[in-house]
Amino acid sequence: MTRPSCPRCTRPLTHCLCALIPALHSRTRVTIVQHPQESQHPLNTGRLLALGLHEASLLTGEAFPAQQWQEPGTWLLFPGEEAVEVRDCASTGSLSVRHLVVPDGTWRMARQLLRLNPALAALPRLVLPPGEPSRYRVRNANQSGAVATIEAVVRTLNVLEAPASFDALLAPFEAMVDGQLAAMAEAQHQAGAPLPQAKRNS
Repeated sequence: MTRPSCPRCTRPLTHCLCALIPALHSRTRVTIVQHPQESQHPLNTGRLLALGLHEASLLTGEAFPAQQWQEPGTWLLFPGEEAVEVRDCASTGSLSVRHLVVPDGTWRMARQLLRLNPALAALPRLVLPPGEPSRYRVRNANQSGAVATIEAVVRTLNVLEAPASFDALLAPFEAMVDGQLAAMAEAQHQAGAPLPQAKRNS
């Protein structure tokens, strides 16, 4: 039997995150390109980002029209040989970031999206500098320094639009992670708890 879930944040009603989701605005438009498999993951963060940032939109699929990425000032937030560090882009007036496109999924899914969308892969790229470890401790990443989509966008916007802060977007994310860790710990405890001893006949 499935538990009833919130139609907005899609979390179980008993763990609804909507009260923690802010309503922020940014100068930069953000498009989250979500792999279909990622959309089915209960702990994906792209949806939380789209709910909390007015200028963010969420596109789910594998192939998209090339004209979506033709707006001047469109950058892809993804590593690459000629990627520019976000802080360098922010300090250089000639590198204007008006539209930030962010693949959402595992590294394998993200690379698949780029293979299927050559116009997306051809965009100039931004990359985050080394920073604090991700708080996304409930999912494993096979690449050092990996962070959740929502963390990557928050860190990027905090640099591009300083002194504005977008940290409030992380509140539902952190609550989701903490709740999942607590559930995992409880499940582990239940699995490892000793069985009650049978009463001995007197």
